[in-house]
Amino acid sequence: MTPAALPADWPFKAQSSLITAGRHRFWVADTGPKDAPALLLLHGTGASLHSFRRTIPRLSQAYRVIAPDLPGHGASAEDFSGRLSLDAMAQDLWTLCDTLKIQPKAIIGHSAGAAIGLRMAELRPVPQVIGLNAALGEFDGAAAFLFPIIAKGLATLPFAATAITAFFGRPGTVDRILAGTGSPLDPEGRAQYLRLVRDPDHVTGALGMMADWRLQPLLNRLPQTTTNVTLIANEGDRAVPAQVSIDAAKRIPGAKLHLLPKLGHLAHEETEDGLSALILDTLAQAGSTATPPRT
Repeated sequence: MTPAALPADWPFKAQSSLITAGRHRFWVADTGPKDAPALLLLHGTGASLHSFRRTIPRLSQAYRVIAPDLPGHGASAEDFSGRLSLDAMAQDLWTLCDTLKIQPKAIIGHSAGAAIGLRMAELRPVPQVIGLNAALGEFDGAAAFLFPIIAKGLATLPFAATAITAFFGRPGTVDRILAGTGSPLDPEGRAQYLRLVRDPDHVTGALGMMADWRLQPLLNRLPQTTTNVTLIANEGDRAVPAQVSIDAAKRIPGAKLHLLPKLGHLAHEETEDGLSALILDTLAQAGSTATPPRT
């Protein structure tokens, strides 16, 4: 999807631009005071920065908020072939930060975005990582073997993305998929995901990310995590059950865990404030009690 293809009312379109970082171009929303501490917001697989439409406004009152479309996603869909693994995305996002001349005070990641944030914090010190329904668990059994193979096959098949958009790009189908996460969303939110699902370039990028997703090395290193980590999980999440965050928090030194009732996987898109009040409180607590990251 090109930026020009985004509708005029797409979240933060007026505050976003294409940023050339190294060999790649990211579509990036840059909001809030430019001299304020920076927060990096990372959405999950198959989404885009629009996912933080309710989160960013309040955070931007006190912070400079940087929210890119992840490699291969949304309006960052082009020229990321071969760079959709966890390690490559973490490296390229640091290149983006360097281009913007920011050192994030915190990385806030939803789902797979939380794993990317933790990997970034392994590459360079980050004071804090906040995970929203963090995808910090592998698939079990045969799915762990078959799912990446299927995704890779679909990502490389000619016209596969076009076929997927035709099959899934229907309002009723998207509504059922979202409801299956425990987050049915309002009509505006459903329409935004429908637009993404109908874009073959976005679908190709999401498939490529899933095909190259290798999480186990990061999971093995969780006990060596040196940044301050807070995991926010929702008991109504049907995509990444809250137990995933519960288990991960036990393995991360000093990790804090917040369990919220009822809301689903896209809790930050369901709540009126996008969980921004809880995020700001978490940032404030870390600012008053945290020690510098261990090296």
